[in-house]
Amino acid sequence: MSLQNVIILVSCLLASATALQKLTELYKWSSLDYTFASEEHKNYALERGEFVPENNLPVGIEVWKNKLFVTVPRWSNGVPSTLNYIPLDVSSTQSPKLTPYPNWAYNREGNCDGLTTTYRVKADSCNRLWVLDSGTVGIGNTTKQVCPYAIHVFDLTTDKVLRKYTLRPEDTNDRTFIANIAIDIGSKGCEDTFLYASDELGYGLISYSWESNKSWRHTHSFLMPDPLAGDYNIGGINFQWGEEGIFGITLSPITESGFRLLFFHPLASNREFAVSTEILRDPKLTSEEIYHDFVVLPSRGPGGHVTAHYMHDDGILFFNLIDRNAVGCWNSRLPYEPKNLGIIDVDDEALIFPSDVKVDSLNNVWVISDRMPNHLLSKLNFNDINFRIFFAPLEAALAGTVCAGSIPYIPQEQSNYVTSKVY
Repeated sequence: MSLQNVIILVSCLLASATALQKLTELYKWSSLDYTFASEEHKNYALERGEFVPENNLPVGIEVWKNKLFVTVPRWSNGVPSTLNYIPLDVSSTQSPKLTPYPNWAYNREGNCDGLTTTYRVKADSCNRLWVLDSGTVGIGNTTKQVCPYAIHVFDLTTDKVLRKYTLRPEDTNDRTFIANIAIDIGSKGCEDTFLYASDELGYGLISYSWESNKSWRHTHSFLMPDPLAGDYNIGGINFQWGEEGIFGITLSPITESGFRLLFFHPLASNREFAVSTEILRDPKLTSEEIYHDFVVLPSRGPGGHVTAHYMHDDGILFFNLIDRNAVGCWNSRLPYEPKNLGIIDVDDEALIFPSDVKVDSLNNVWVISDRMPNHLLSKLNFNDINFRIFFAPLEAALAGTVCAGSIPYIPQEQSNYVTSKVY
């Protein structure tokens, strides 16, 4: 049986009744648990405070073949592993335990050769898993930099580390907070790969070249928050995240120029921005030289805060609308404006704070929701369902929306609202 059929079969067995129309709820948790070696091991971790269930919040997902990766940042004590996975082909429960990846030792807190905290990870077409470790414990005023920021790249076929690269001191500043990455494989193949990382609170964009094994930093005013867009109402809580700059980043398919577009947005913003990777791949360009190469797109309108987003190979952008408890879409053949932004699904209970969205190699859309504001600013009810993972076949997700239709990425000559300004 193929993995796609396994996913569909498991979803039929485990799916719960919700108001969702297209997304299927595959997994759900009141609180997270892990595949400890034994009950004794788990009890030991509980007694020593190395595992505090209520402090574990999942934020990021990625899918590679039979592995569904789930990240858990160390925002408080008691998070035993930050990078984990669920085996899709053997999981038969609605609330599966998380298995540390690649193993327990690599995720041990205080091990600066391994992982301390990661947020959103990316598997590429070269069977590599890219992970940016923030090296931090805590969140906000409690943050401690216990290890340096570092990029870890795994061979997914062997679960071995291919490379670890520590960011240079010049790549970060004393406000740096990186929660999102994008992977750019160029026309020359796997060696021609760049990682881009968004510095949300340090207001920067970092480039790393796999081939040269070097990194550098870009700055631009478009990476900063909109001072008029820092107010949020999510999960029954009103709060202000006015300092949140560049957050979600994703890449278009390769355009006729031979390069991609990087789409990005500050978290405190209702707008999307874009820049060519031709600019980001050049370490010699100064901020002054590249200022006009960045493009601003029209506003999404009120309630347009977006966390993560992901552009599929056909040029369809999927994004999480956190104000609306919804997952949206945009077909990049159409102008980026509110009337062309579709809603795939919405649920005021199940989709409170959709935190990450991905599309796998089998063209399934995956979404995780985690009630993050309630966790950070109030208190989760652990008698309720707090974390959910959903999926939907891509065509079914787009059906009936303005985004529908499998269309190649828009040719450069038609993209006068974005591409002509970038190139």
